[in-house]
Amino acid sequence: ELDASGDLEHRRIAAPRTAANMPEITTGVEFDTVAREWRCKWSEEDDKASLQQLQELLNELAPAIKATPGVKNVHRMVCGACLDFKIITAVSAENFGEWEKSEFAPEKEFLEKAAEIPGVSKIETQTITMMPV
Repeated sequence: ELDASGDLEHRRIAAPRTAANMPEITTGVEFDTVAREWRCKWSEEDDKASLQQLQELLNELAPAIKATPGVKNVHRMVCGACLDFKIITAVSAENFGEWEKSEFAPEKEFLEKAAEIPGVSKIETQTITMMPV
């Protein structure tokens, strides 16, 4: 865009993420995203009622999860063969510390309610870093 003098107007643009300004685990292993995974096993009993209830619980908490500052995406993964149910919430590396201070809200609510569902077992969490290749 030209300014009144005919010169291109200079706008402040955020610097792109480069290896020089990204967190790194070790040389060459940078990341720009940190994700929290909530996972458990469900049962095929009662026509997969535990899986249905886990999905209902996710539907209930999805607005709060998506409202997490810096959220990039929320994925639900289900494996019918090994009976996994996983929710992975990815946030920008800059925002992760604040979410961690909130104990990954609404993680506690999800874990407690999932534990009450008959047929749900092996409830775990994990923090992982992510980077496009």
